[in-house]
Amino acid sequence: MILYIKYMVSLRCKMMVKEELKKLGLHFVIVDLGVVEILEDITPSQFELLKKNLAMSGLELLDDKKAILIEKIKNVIVEMVHYTDELPKMNYSDYISEKLNHDYTYLSNIFSEVKGITIQQYIINHKIERVKELLLYDEINLTEISYLLNYSSVAHLSNQFKKVTGLSPSFFKQLKQKRNQNLENV
Repeated sequence: MILYIKYMVSLRCKMMVKEELKKLGLHFVIVDLGVVEILEDITPSQFELLKKNLAMSGLELLDDKKAILIEKIKNVIVEMVHYTDELPKMNYSDYISEKLNHDYTYLSNIFSEVKGITIQQYIINHKIERVKELLLYDEINLTEISYLLNYSSVAHLSNQFKKVTGLSPSFFKQLKQKRNQNLENV
């Protein structure tokens, strides 16, 4: 049986879900971002208890088909942007459509209707969050970041970064350095 969980975005979430499943005596095959496969069927009382326990940790066990599909779209995007070494070279629309076995227009319409933003904007937001993360780690430069995240140029990345955050990447990086200096002076 497959269960879908909203807001499950980290390794810590996976560990927490595994613990909750163990408490209920449920045996899992896979616990991944937003998706859990268990060996047995879950009883209605187990479902409600799991739902309640996950909610206390900020997670939501889904049972609505539209919400499940939205969560699948979000998980594909999060995995693509944050957990792969290199973004796919194909169009994101083709990639998402292929991963979920649905027509992209259908996915896009449902996503926009429910979330109030386009899939493309959601991808951009996550890419900018990834840029921020990479800038803060300070292990690779902006040119390497733009290549890693499939931007056509550093200028394109910088323009998109400024549009989303209101700051240039270099100013964002300077803010980090100033924060560190301020902490050293305390």
